Amino acid sequence: MQLGIIGLGRMGGNIARRLMKDGHETVVFDRSTDAVTALASDGAIGAASLEEVVAKLAKPRAIWVMLPAGAPTEGTIATLAGLLDPDDTIIDGGNSFYKDDIRRAKDLATKGLNYIDVGTSGGVWGLERGYCMMIGGDAAVVRRLDPIFATLAPGIGTIDRTRGRNSTDDRAERGYIHSGPAGSGHFVKMVHNGIEYGLMQAYAEGFDILKMKASDALPEDERFDLNMADIAEVWRRGSVVSSWLLDLTAQALVGDPELSHFSGSVADSGEGRWTVQAAIEEAVPIPVLATALFARFRSREEHTYADRMLSAMRFGFGGHVEIPQ
Repeated sequence: MQLGIIGLGRMGGNIARRLMKDGHETVVFDRSTDAVTALASDGAIGAASLEEVVAKLAKPRAIWVMLPAGAPTEGTIATLAGLLDPDDTIIDGGNSFYKDDIRRAKDLATKGLNYIDVGTSGGVWGLERGYCMMIGGDAAVVRRLDPIFATLAPGIGTIDRTRGRNSTDDRAERGYIHSGPAGSGHFVKMVHNGIEYGLMQAYAEGFDILKMKASDALPEDERFDLNMADIAEVWRRGSVVSSWLLDLTAQALVGDPELSHFSGSVADSGEGRWTVQAAIEEAVPIPVLATALFARFRSREEHTYADRMLSAMRFGFGGHVEIPQ
């Protein structure tokens, strides 16, 4: 299939590359001409403007917007809406607020345009591992674009199949789902990221306890000088707390057990806040997820070993750079 891609950053560029490896054609644009040139050298069709992207795509067009939530995405979608024809499709693969998706879908429908929201997880590793996708929008349009999603998804791979699972739709097992109408994809991804905050915080706090066991504040016979790298490594193997996040933690600890390359000032990209807001609207208690979000706020005032570990994990899966201060 053919797909336009707007935004060639940490994820957009690799989305294009993964598609091209499977024979899809991509028309790409970014404000950085270097990014466009790099993708063109890999086989993409470069474009110098949004107008040129639209002109180089065959109808019905599909354009994937992979930009930061808020003004960059809003402005780009508004511009595309004025350039596209009925039955063309705009896909937002970033981390937009799900209520914005609902509004956009309604607005674009008045012009005969389709809108699909794709909550996309995979970070900087997506080219190799594939992307887990949660897709909202019209079912028929999602099915039409299935070759795109099937290529981007990880596939069944080597993960054991869930015992007793019996479904006529195997997309979830292959790493992507049609979650429902517009907005549902980003809503599911939003909660996914809220859970991610909680998981990361749990690892960070646990390792902080381990690290502080060597503190002079403790009685000498109760102090343990524990090897953080070895503990992360052994937990990766057979432990109930093993995970990809723990894999990334173990990698970060190799050669830098103090995590001195990381600031410990931990950013939040919005989804954690939106998850807390949704929980308030639904009257759902989420003490773990809320506390994890507030811990990130606190990290910007004082930096602990746990905060540096959070920074290390964020860099590991998403390439987020938090400079030591």
